Amino acid sequence: MIALEPPIVTVLLCAAAYIMGSVLFALPVSQCWGLPDPRAQGSGNPGATNIYRIGGWQPAVATLALDAAKGWFPVWLAHNSGLSITAQAMVALCAVTGHMIPVFYRFKGGKGVATALGAGLALAPATTLTMTAIWTVVMWRWRISALASLIAVVSGPAISALVEPDTLPLFGLLTLLIVVRHRNNLIRLAQNRESGL
Repeated sequence: MIALEPPIVTVLLCAAAYIMGSVLFALPVSQCWGLPDPRAQGSGNPGATNIYRIGGWQPAVATLALDAAKGWFPVWLAHNSGLSITAQAMVALCAVTGHMIPVFYRFKGGKGVATALGAGLALAPATTLTMTAIWTVVMWRWRISALASLIAVVSGPAISALVEPDTLPLFGLLTLLIVVRHRNNLIRLAQNRESGL
């Protein structure tokens, strides 16, 4: 058996991460719980927060866990394949991009926060757990998921620079991607129209 060279492994894992990321678990979870399509209800976002609004905490937790797992697993594979931090970060970005522009759903996906959470836990746990703590505090105080996500994500590059500097480029790119995906939320927040839980 011929051993695969690292560049080939990186390409294969990036492709696999994108494919895994393209599975929007909010849709099968909704079907399992007998809920309507989240893309046509509430905010229209196929993510855990919208599932919570539609069906409660149980399907929301299932969606969150599955969306996080599809970010965590390919990065874990990349780590255990001996790939560099840079290559692992590429795999993480591909998973998050898959969720945002999924090939299975005409490239119309979600905002990538849960998938980024899973990928971050695999690659930079200290940074990601700190961001999660920030999300939790903001969410507890204001009960607005978009606000909590944006504040946590924007804090990511500064936190990573302090505790896991090798991952700073990853968190910089994730911040850019997720903030862009939240542009409508930013407009509603500025107009004080963003709904909470």
